[in-house]
Amino acid sequence: MLMELSGVGIWSQQLRYGDPGEAAEAAAELEELGFSALWVPDVGGPLFDAVGRLLAATRSAVVATGILNLWMHAPADAAASYASLTDAHGARFLMGIGVSHAPLIDADEPGRYRRPLAAMAGFLDGLDSADPPVPATERVLAALGPKMTALAAERARGVHPYLVTPEHTRSAREALGEGPLVLPEQTVILCSGAEEARAIGVDWLRGYLGLPNYANNLLRQGFTPEDVASVSDRLFDALIAWGDEEAIMRRVDEHRAAGADHVCVQVLTADSRTFPREQWRRLAAALR
Repeated sequence: MLMELSGVGIWSQQLRYGDPGEAAEAAAELEELGFSALWVPDVGGPLFDAVGRLLAATRSAVVATGILNLWMHAPADAAASYASLTDAHGARFLMGIGVSHAPLIDADEPGRYRRPLAAMAGFLDGLDSADPPVPATERVLAALGPKMTALAAERARGVHPYLVTPEHTRSAREALGEGPLVLPEQTVILCSGAEEARAIGVDWLRGYLGLPNYANNLLRQGFTPEDVASVSDRLFDALIAWGDEEAIMRRVDEHRAAGADHVCVQVLTADSRTFPREQWRRLAAALR
C-alpha cells in the first residue's frame, strides 16, 4: 500500500537541528494540527536518528527527507536505515534524495562534486541492489532541471523541488504527466508588510542564490542575472509568500492549481533558531 501524500506539510530545519525534545513535542502537535508530512534537511549529522525521533513522536504523518544529501551517505547504509525505520513505524518514511551543491560538497574535498546526474543514478542503483531495497515508490528526487526530472519519472515516485515558483510546479507537472508526485517546498513569512518580509528574508534568500543550481534554475524560469544578484522585489515575491494567512494560502493554492499533489511550507521568522510554533498554529487554523 502506497503512503498517501496530499494536503500541506511542514518543512523545518528546527525539527532536524533544534532541541530533540522540543522537536518531538512539536512534531506531535503538527500532526494534531493536521499537517500531513514533516520534511527535514540534511546538511550533516545523524539524519536517520532525527527521522526516527519524528516517526516515534507521531502516529500517521509522513516524515520525509528534504533532502538526503547523497554525498554524505552510502546507499547500502541508507537502505538499511530505511528498512529499520519502516519495520518500526510502518510505511511513513519518504526518502527525498538530492545532489546538493558543488560549493558545499567541494569545500572540504575540491573536485568531489561532479557529474551529479550520474551520481544520482548510481545512488539509486545502490538502493535498488540493497537487501532489502528501497522501493522506487518510497523515494523522490530533488529535481530542478529537466534531466533530473526525467530521471525521477523513471526511477522514483516523483519530485521534491525546493525554492521554486508555482510556474516551476506547472512545468514539473507537464514534464512528468499524471501519476508521479510533485511535492514543492514553499517558503513563507507571516508578517505585516513588505519591509518586515524583506528584513527577515533577503539575507536568507541571498544565501541560496549564491548556489549555482538555484541561480541557474531561476534563470531558466525567465529571471535575469540582475534579479538574482540584487534579490529583486520581483524575485523575492515570486519565491517567498509573505503577508497574512490568506496570502500564504493563496500561494499554496497556486501550487495546487499548477499540479502539486502536496505543498510543504517552510516558515521563516526573525530568529531561525526558535521553532515557529505560533506561526504553524496560525497556518493550521487557516487551513481548516
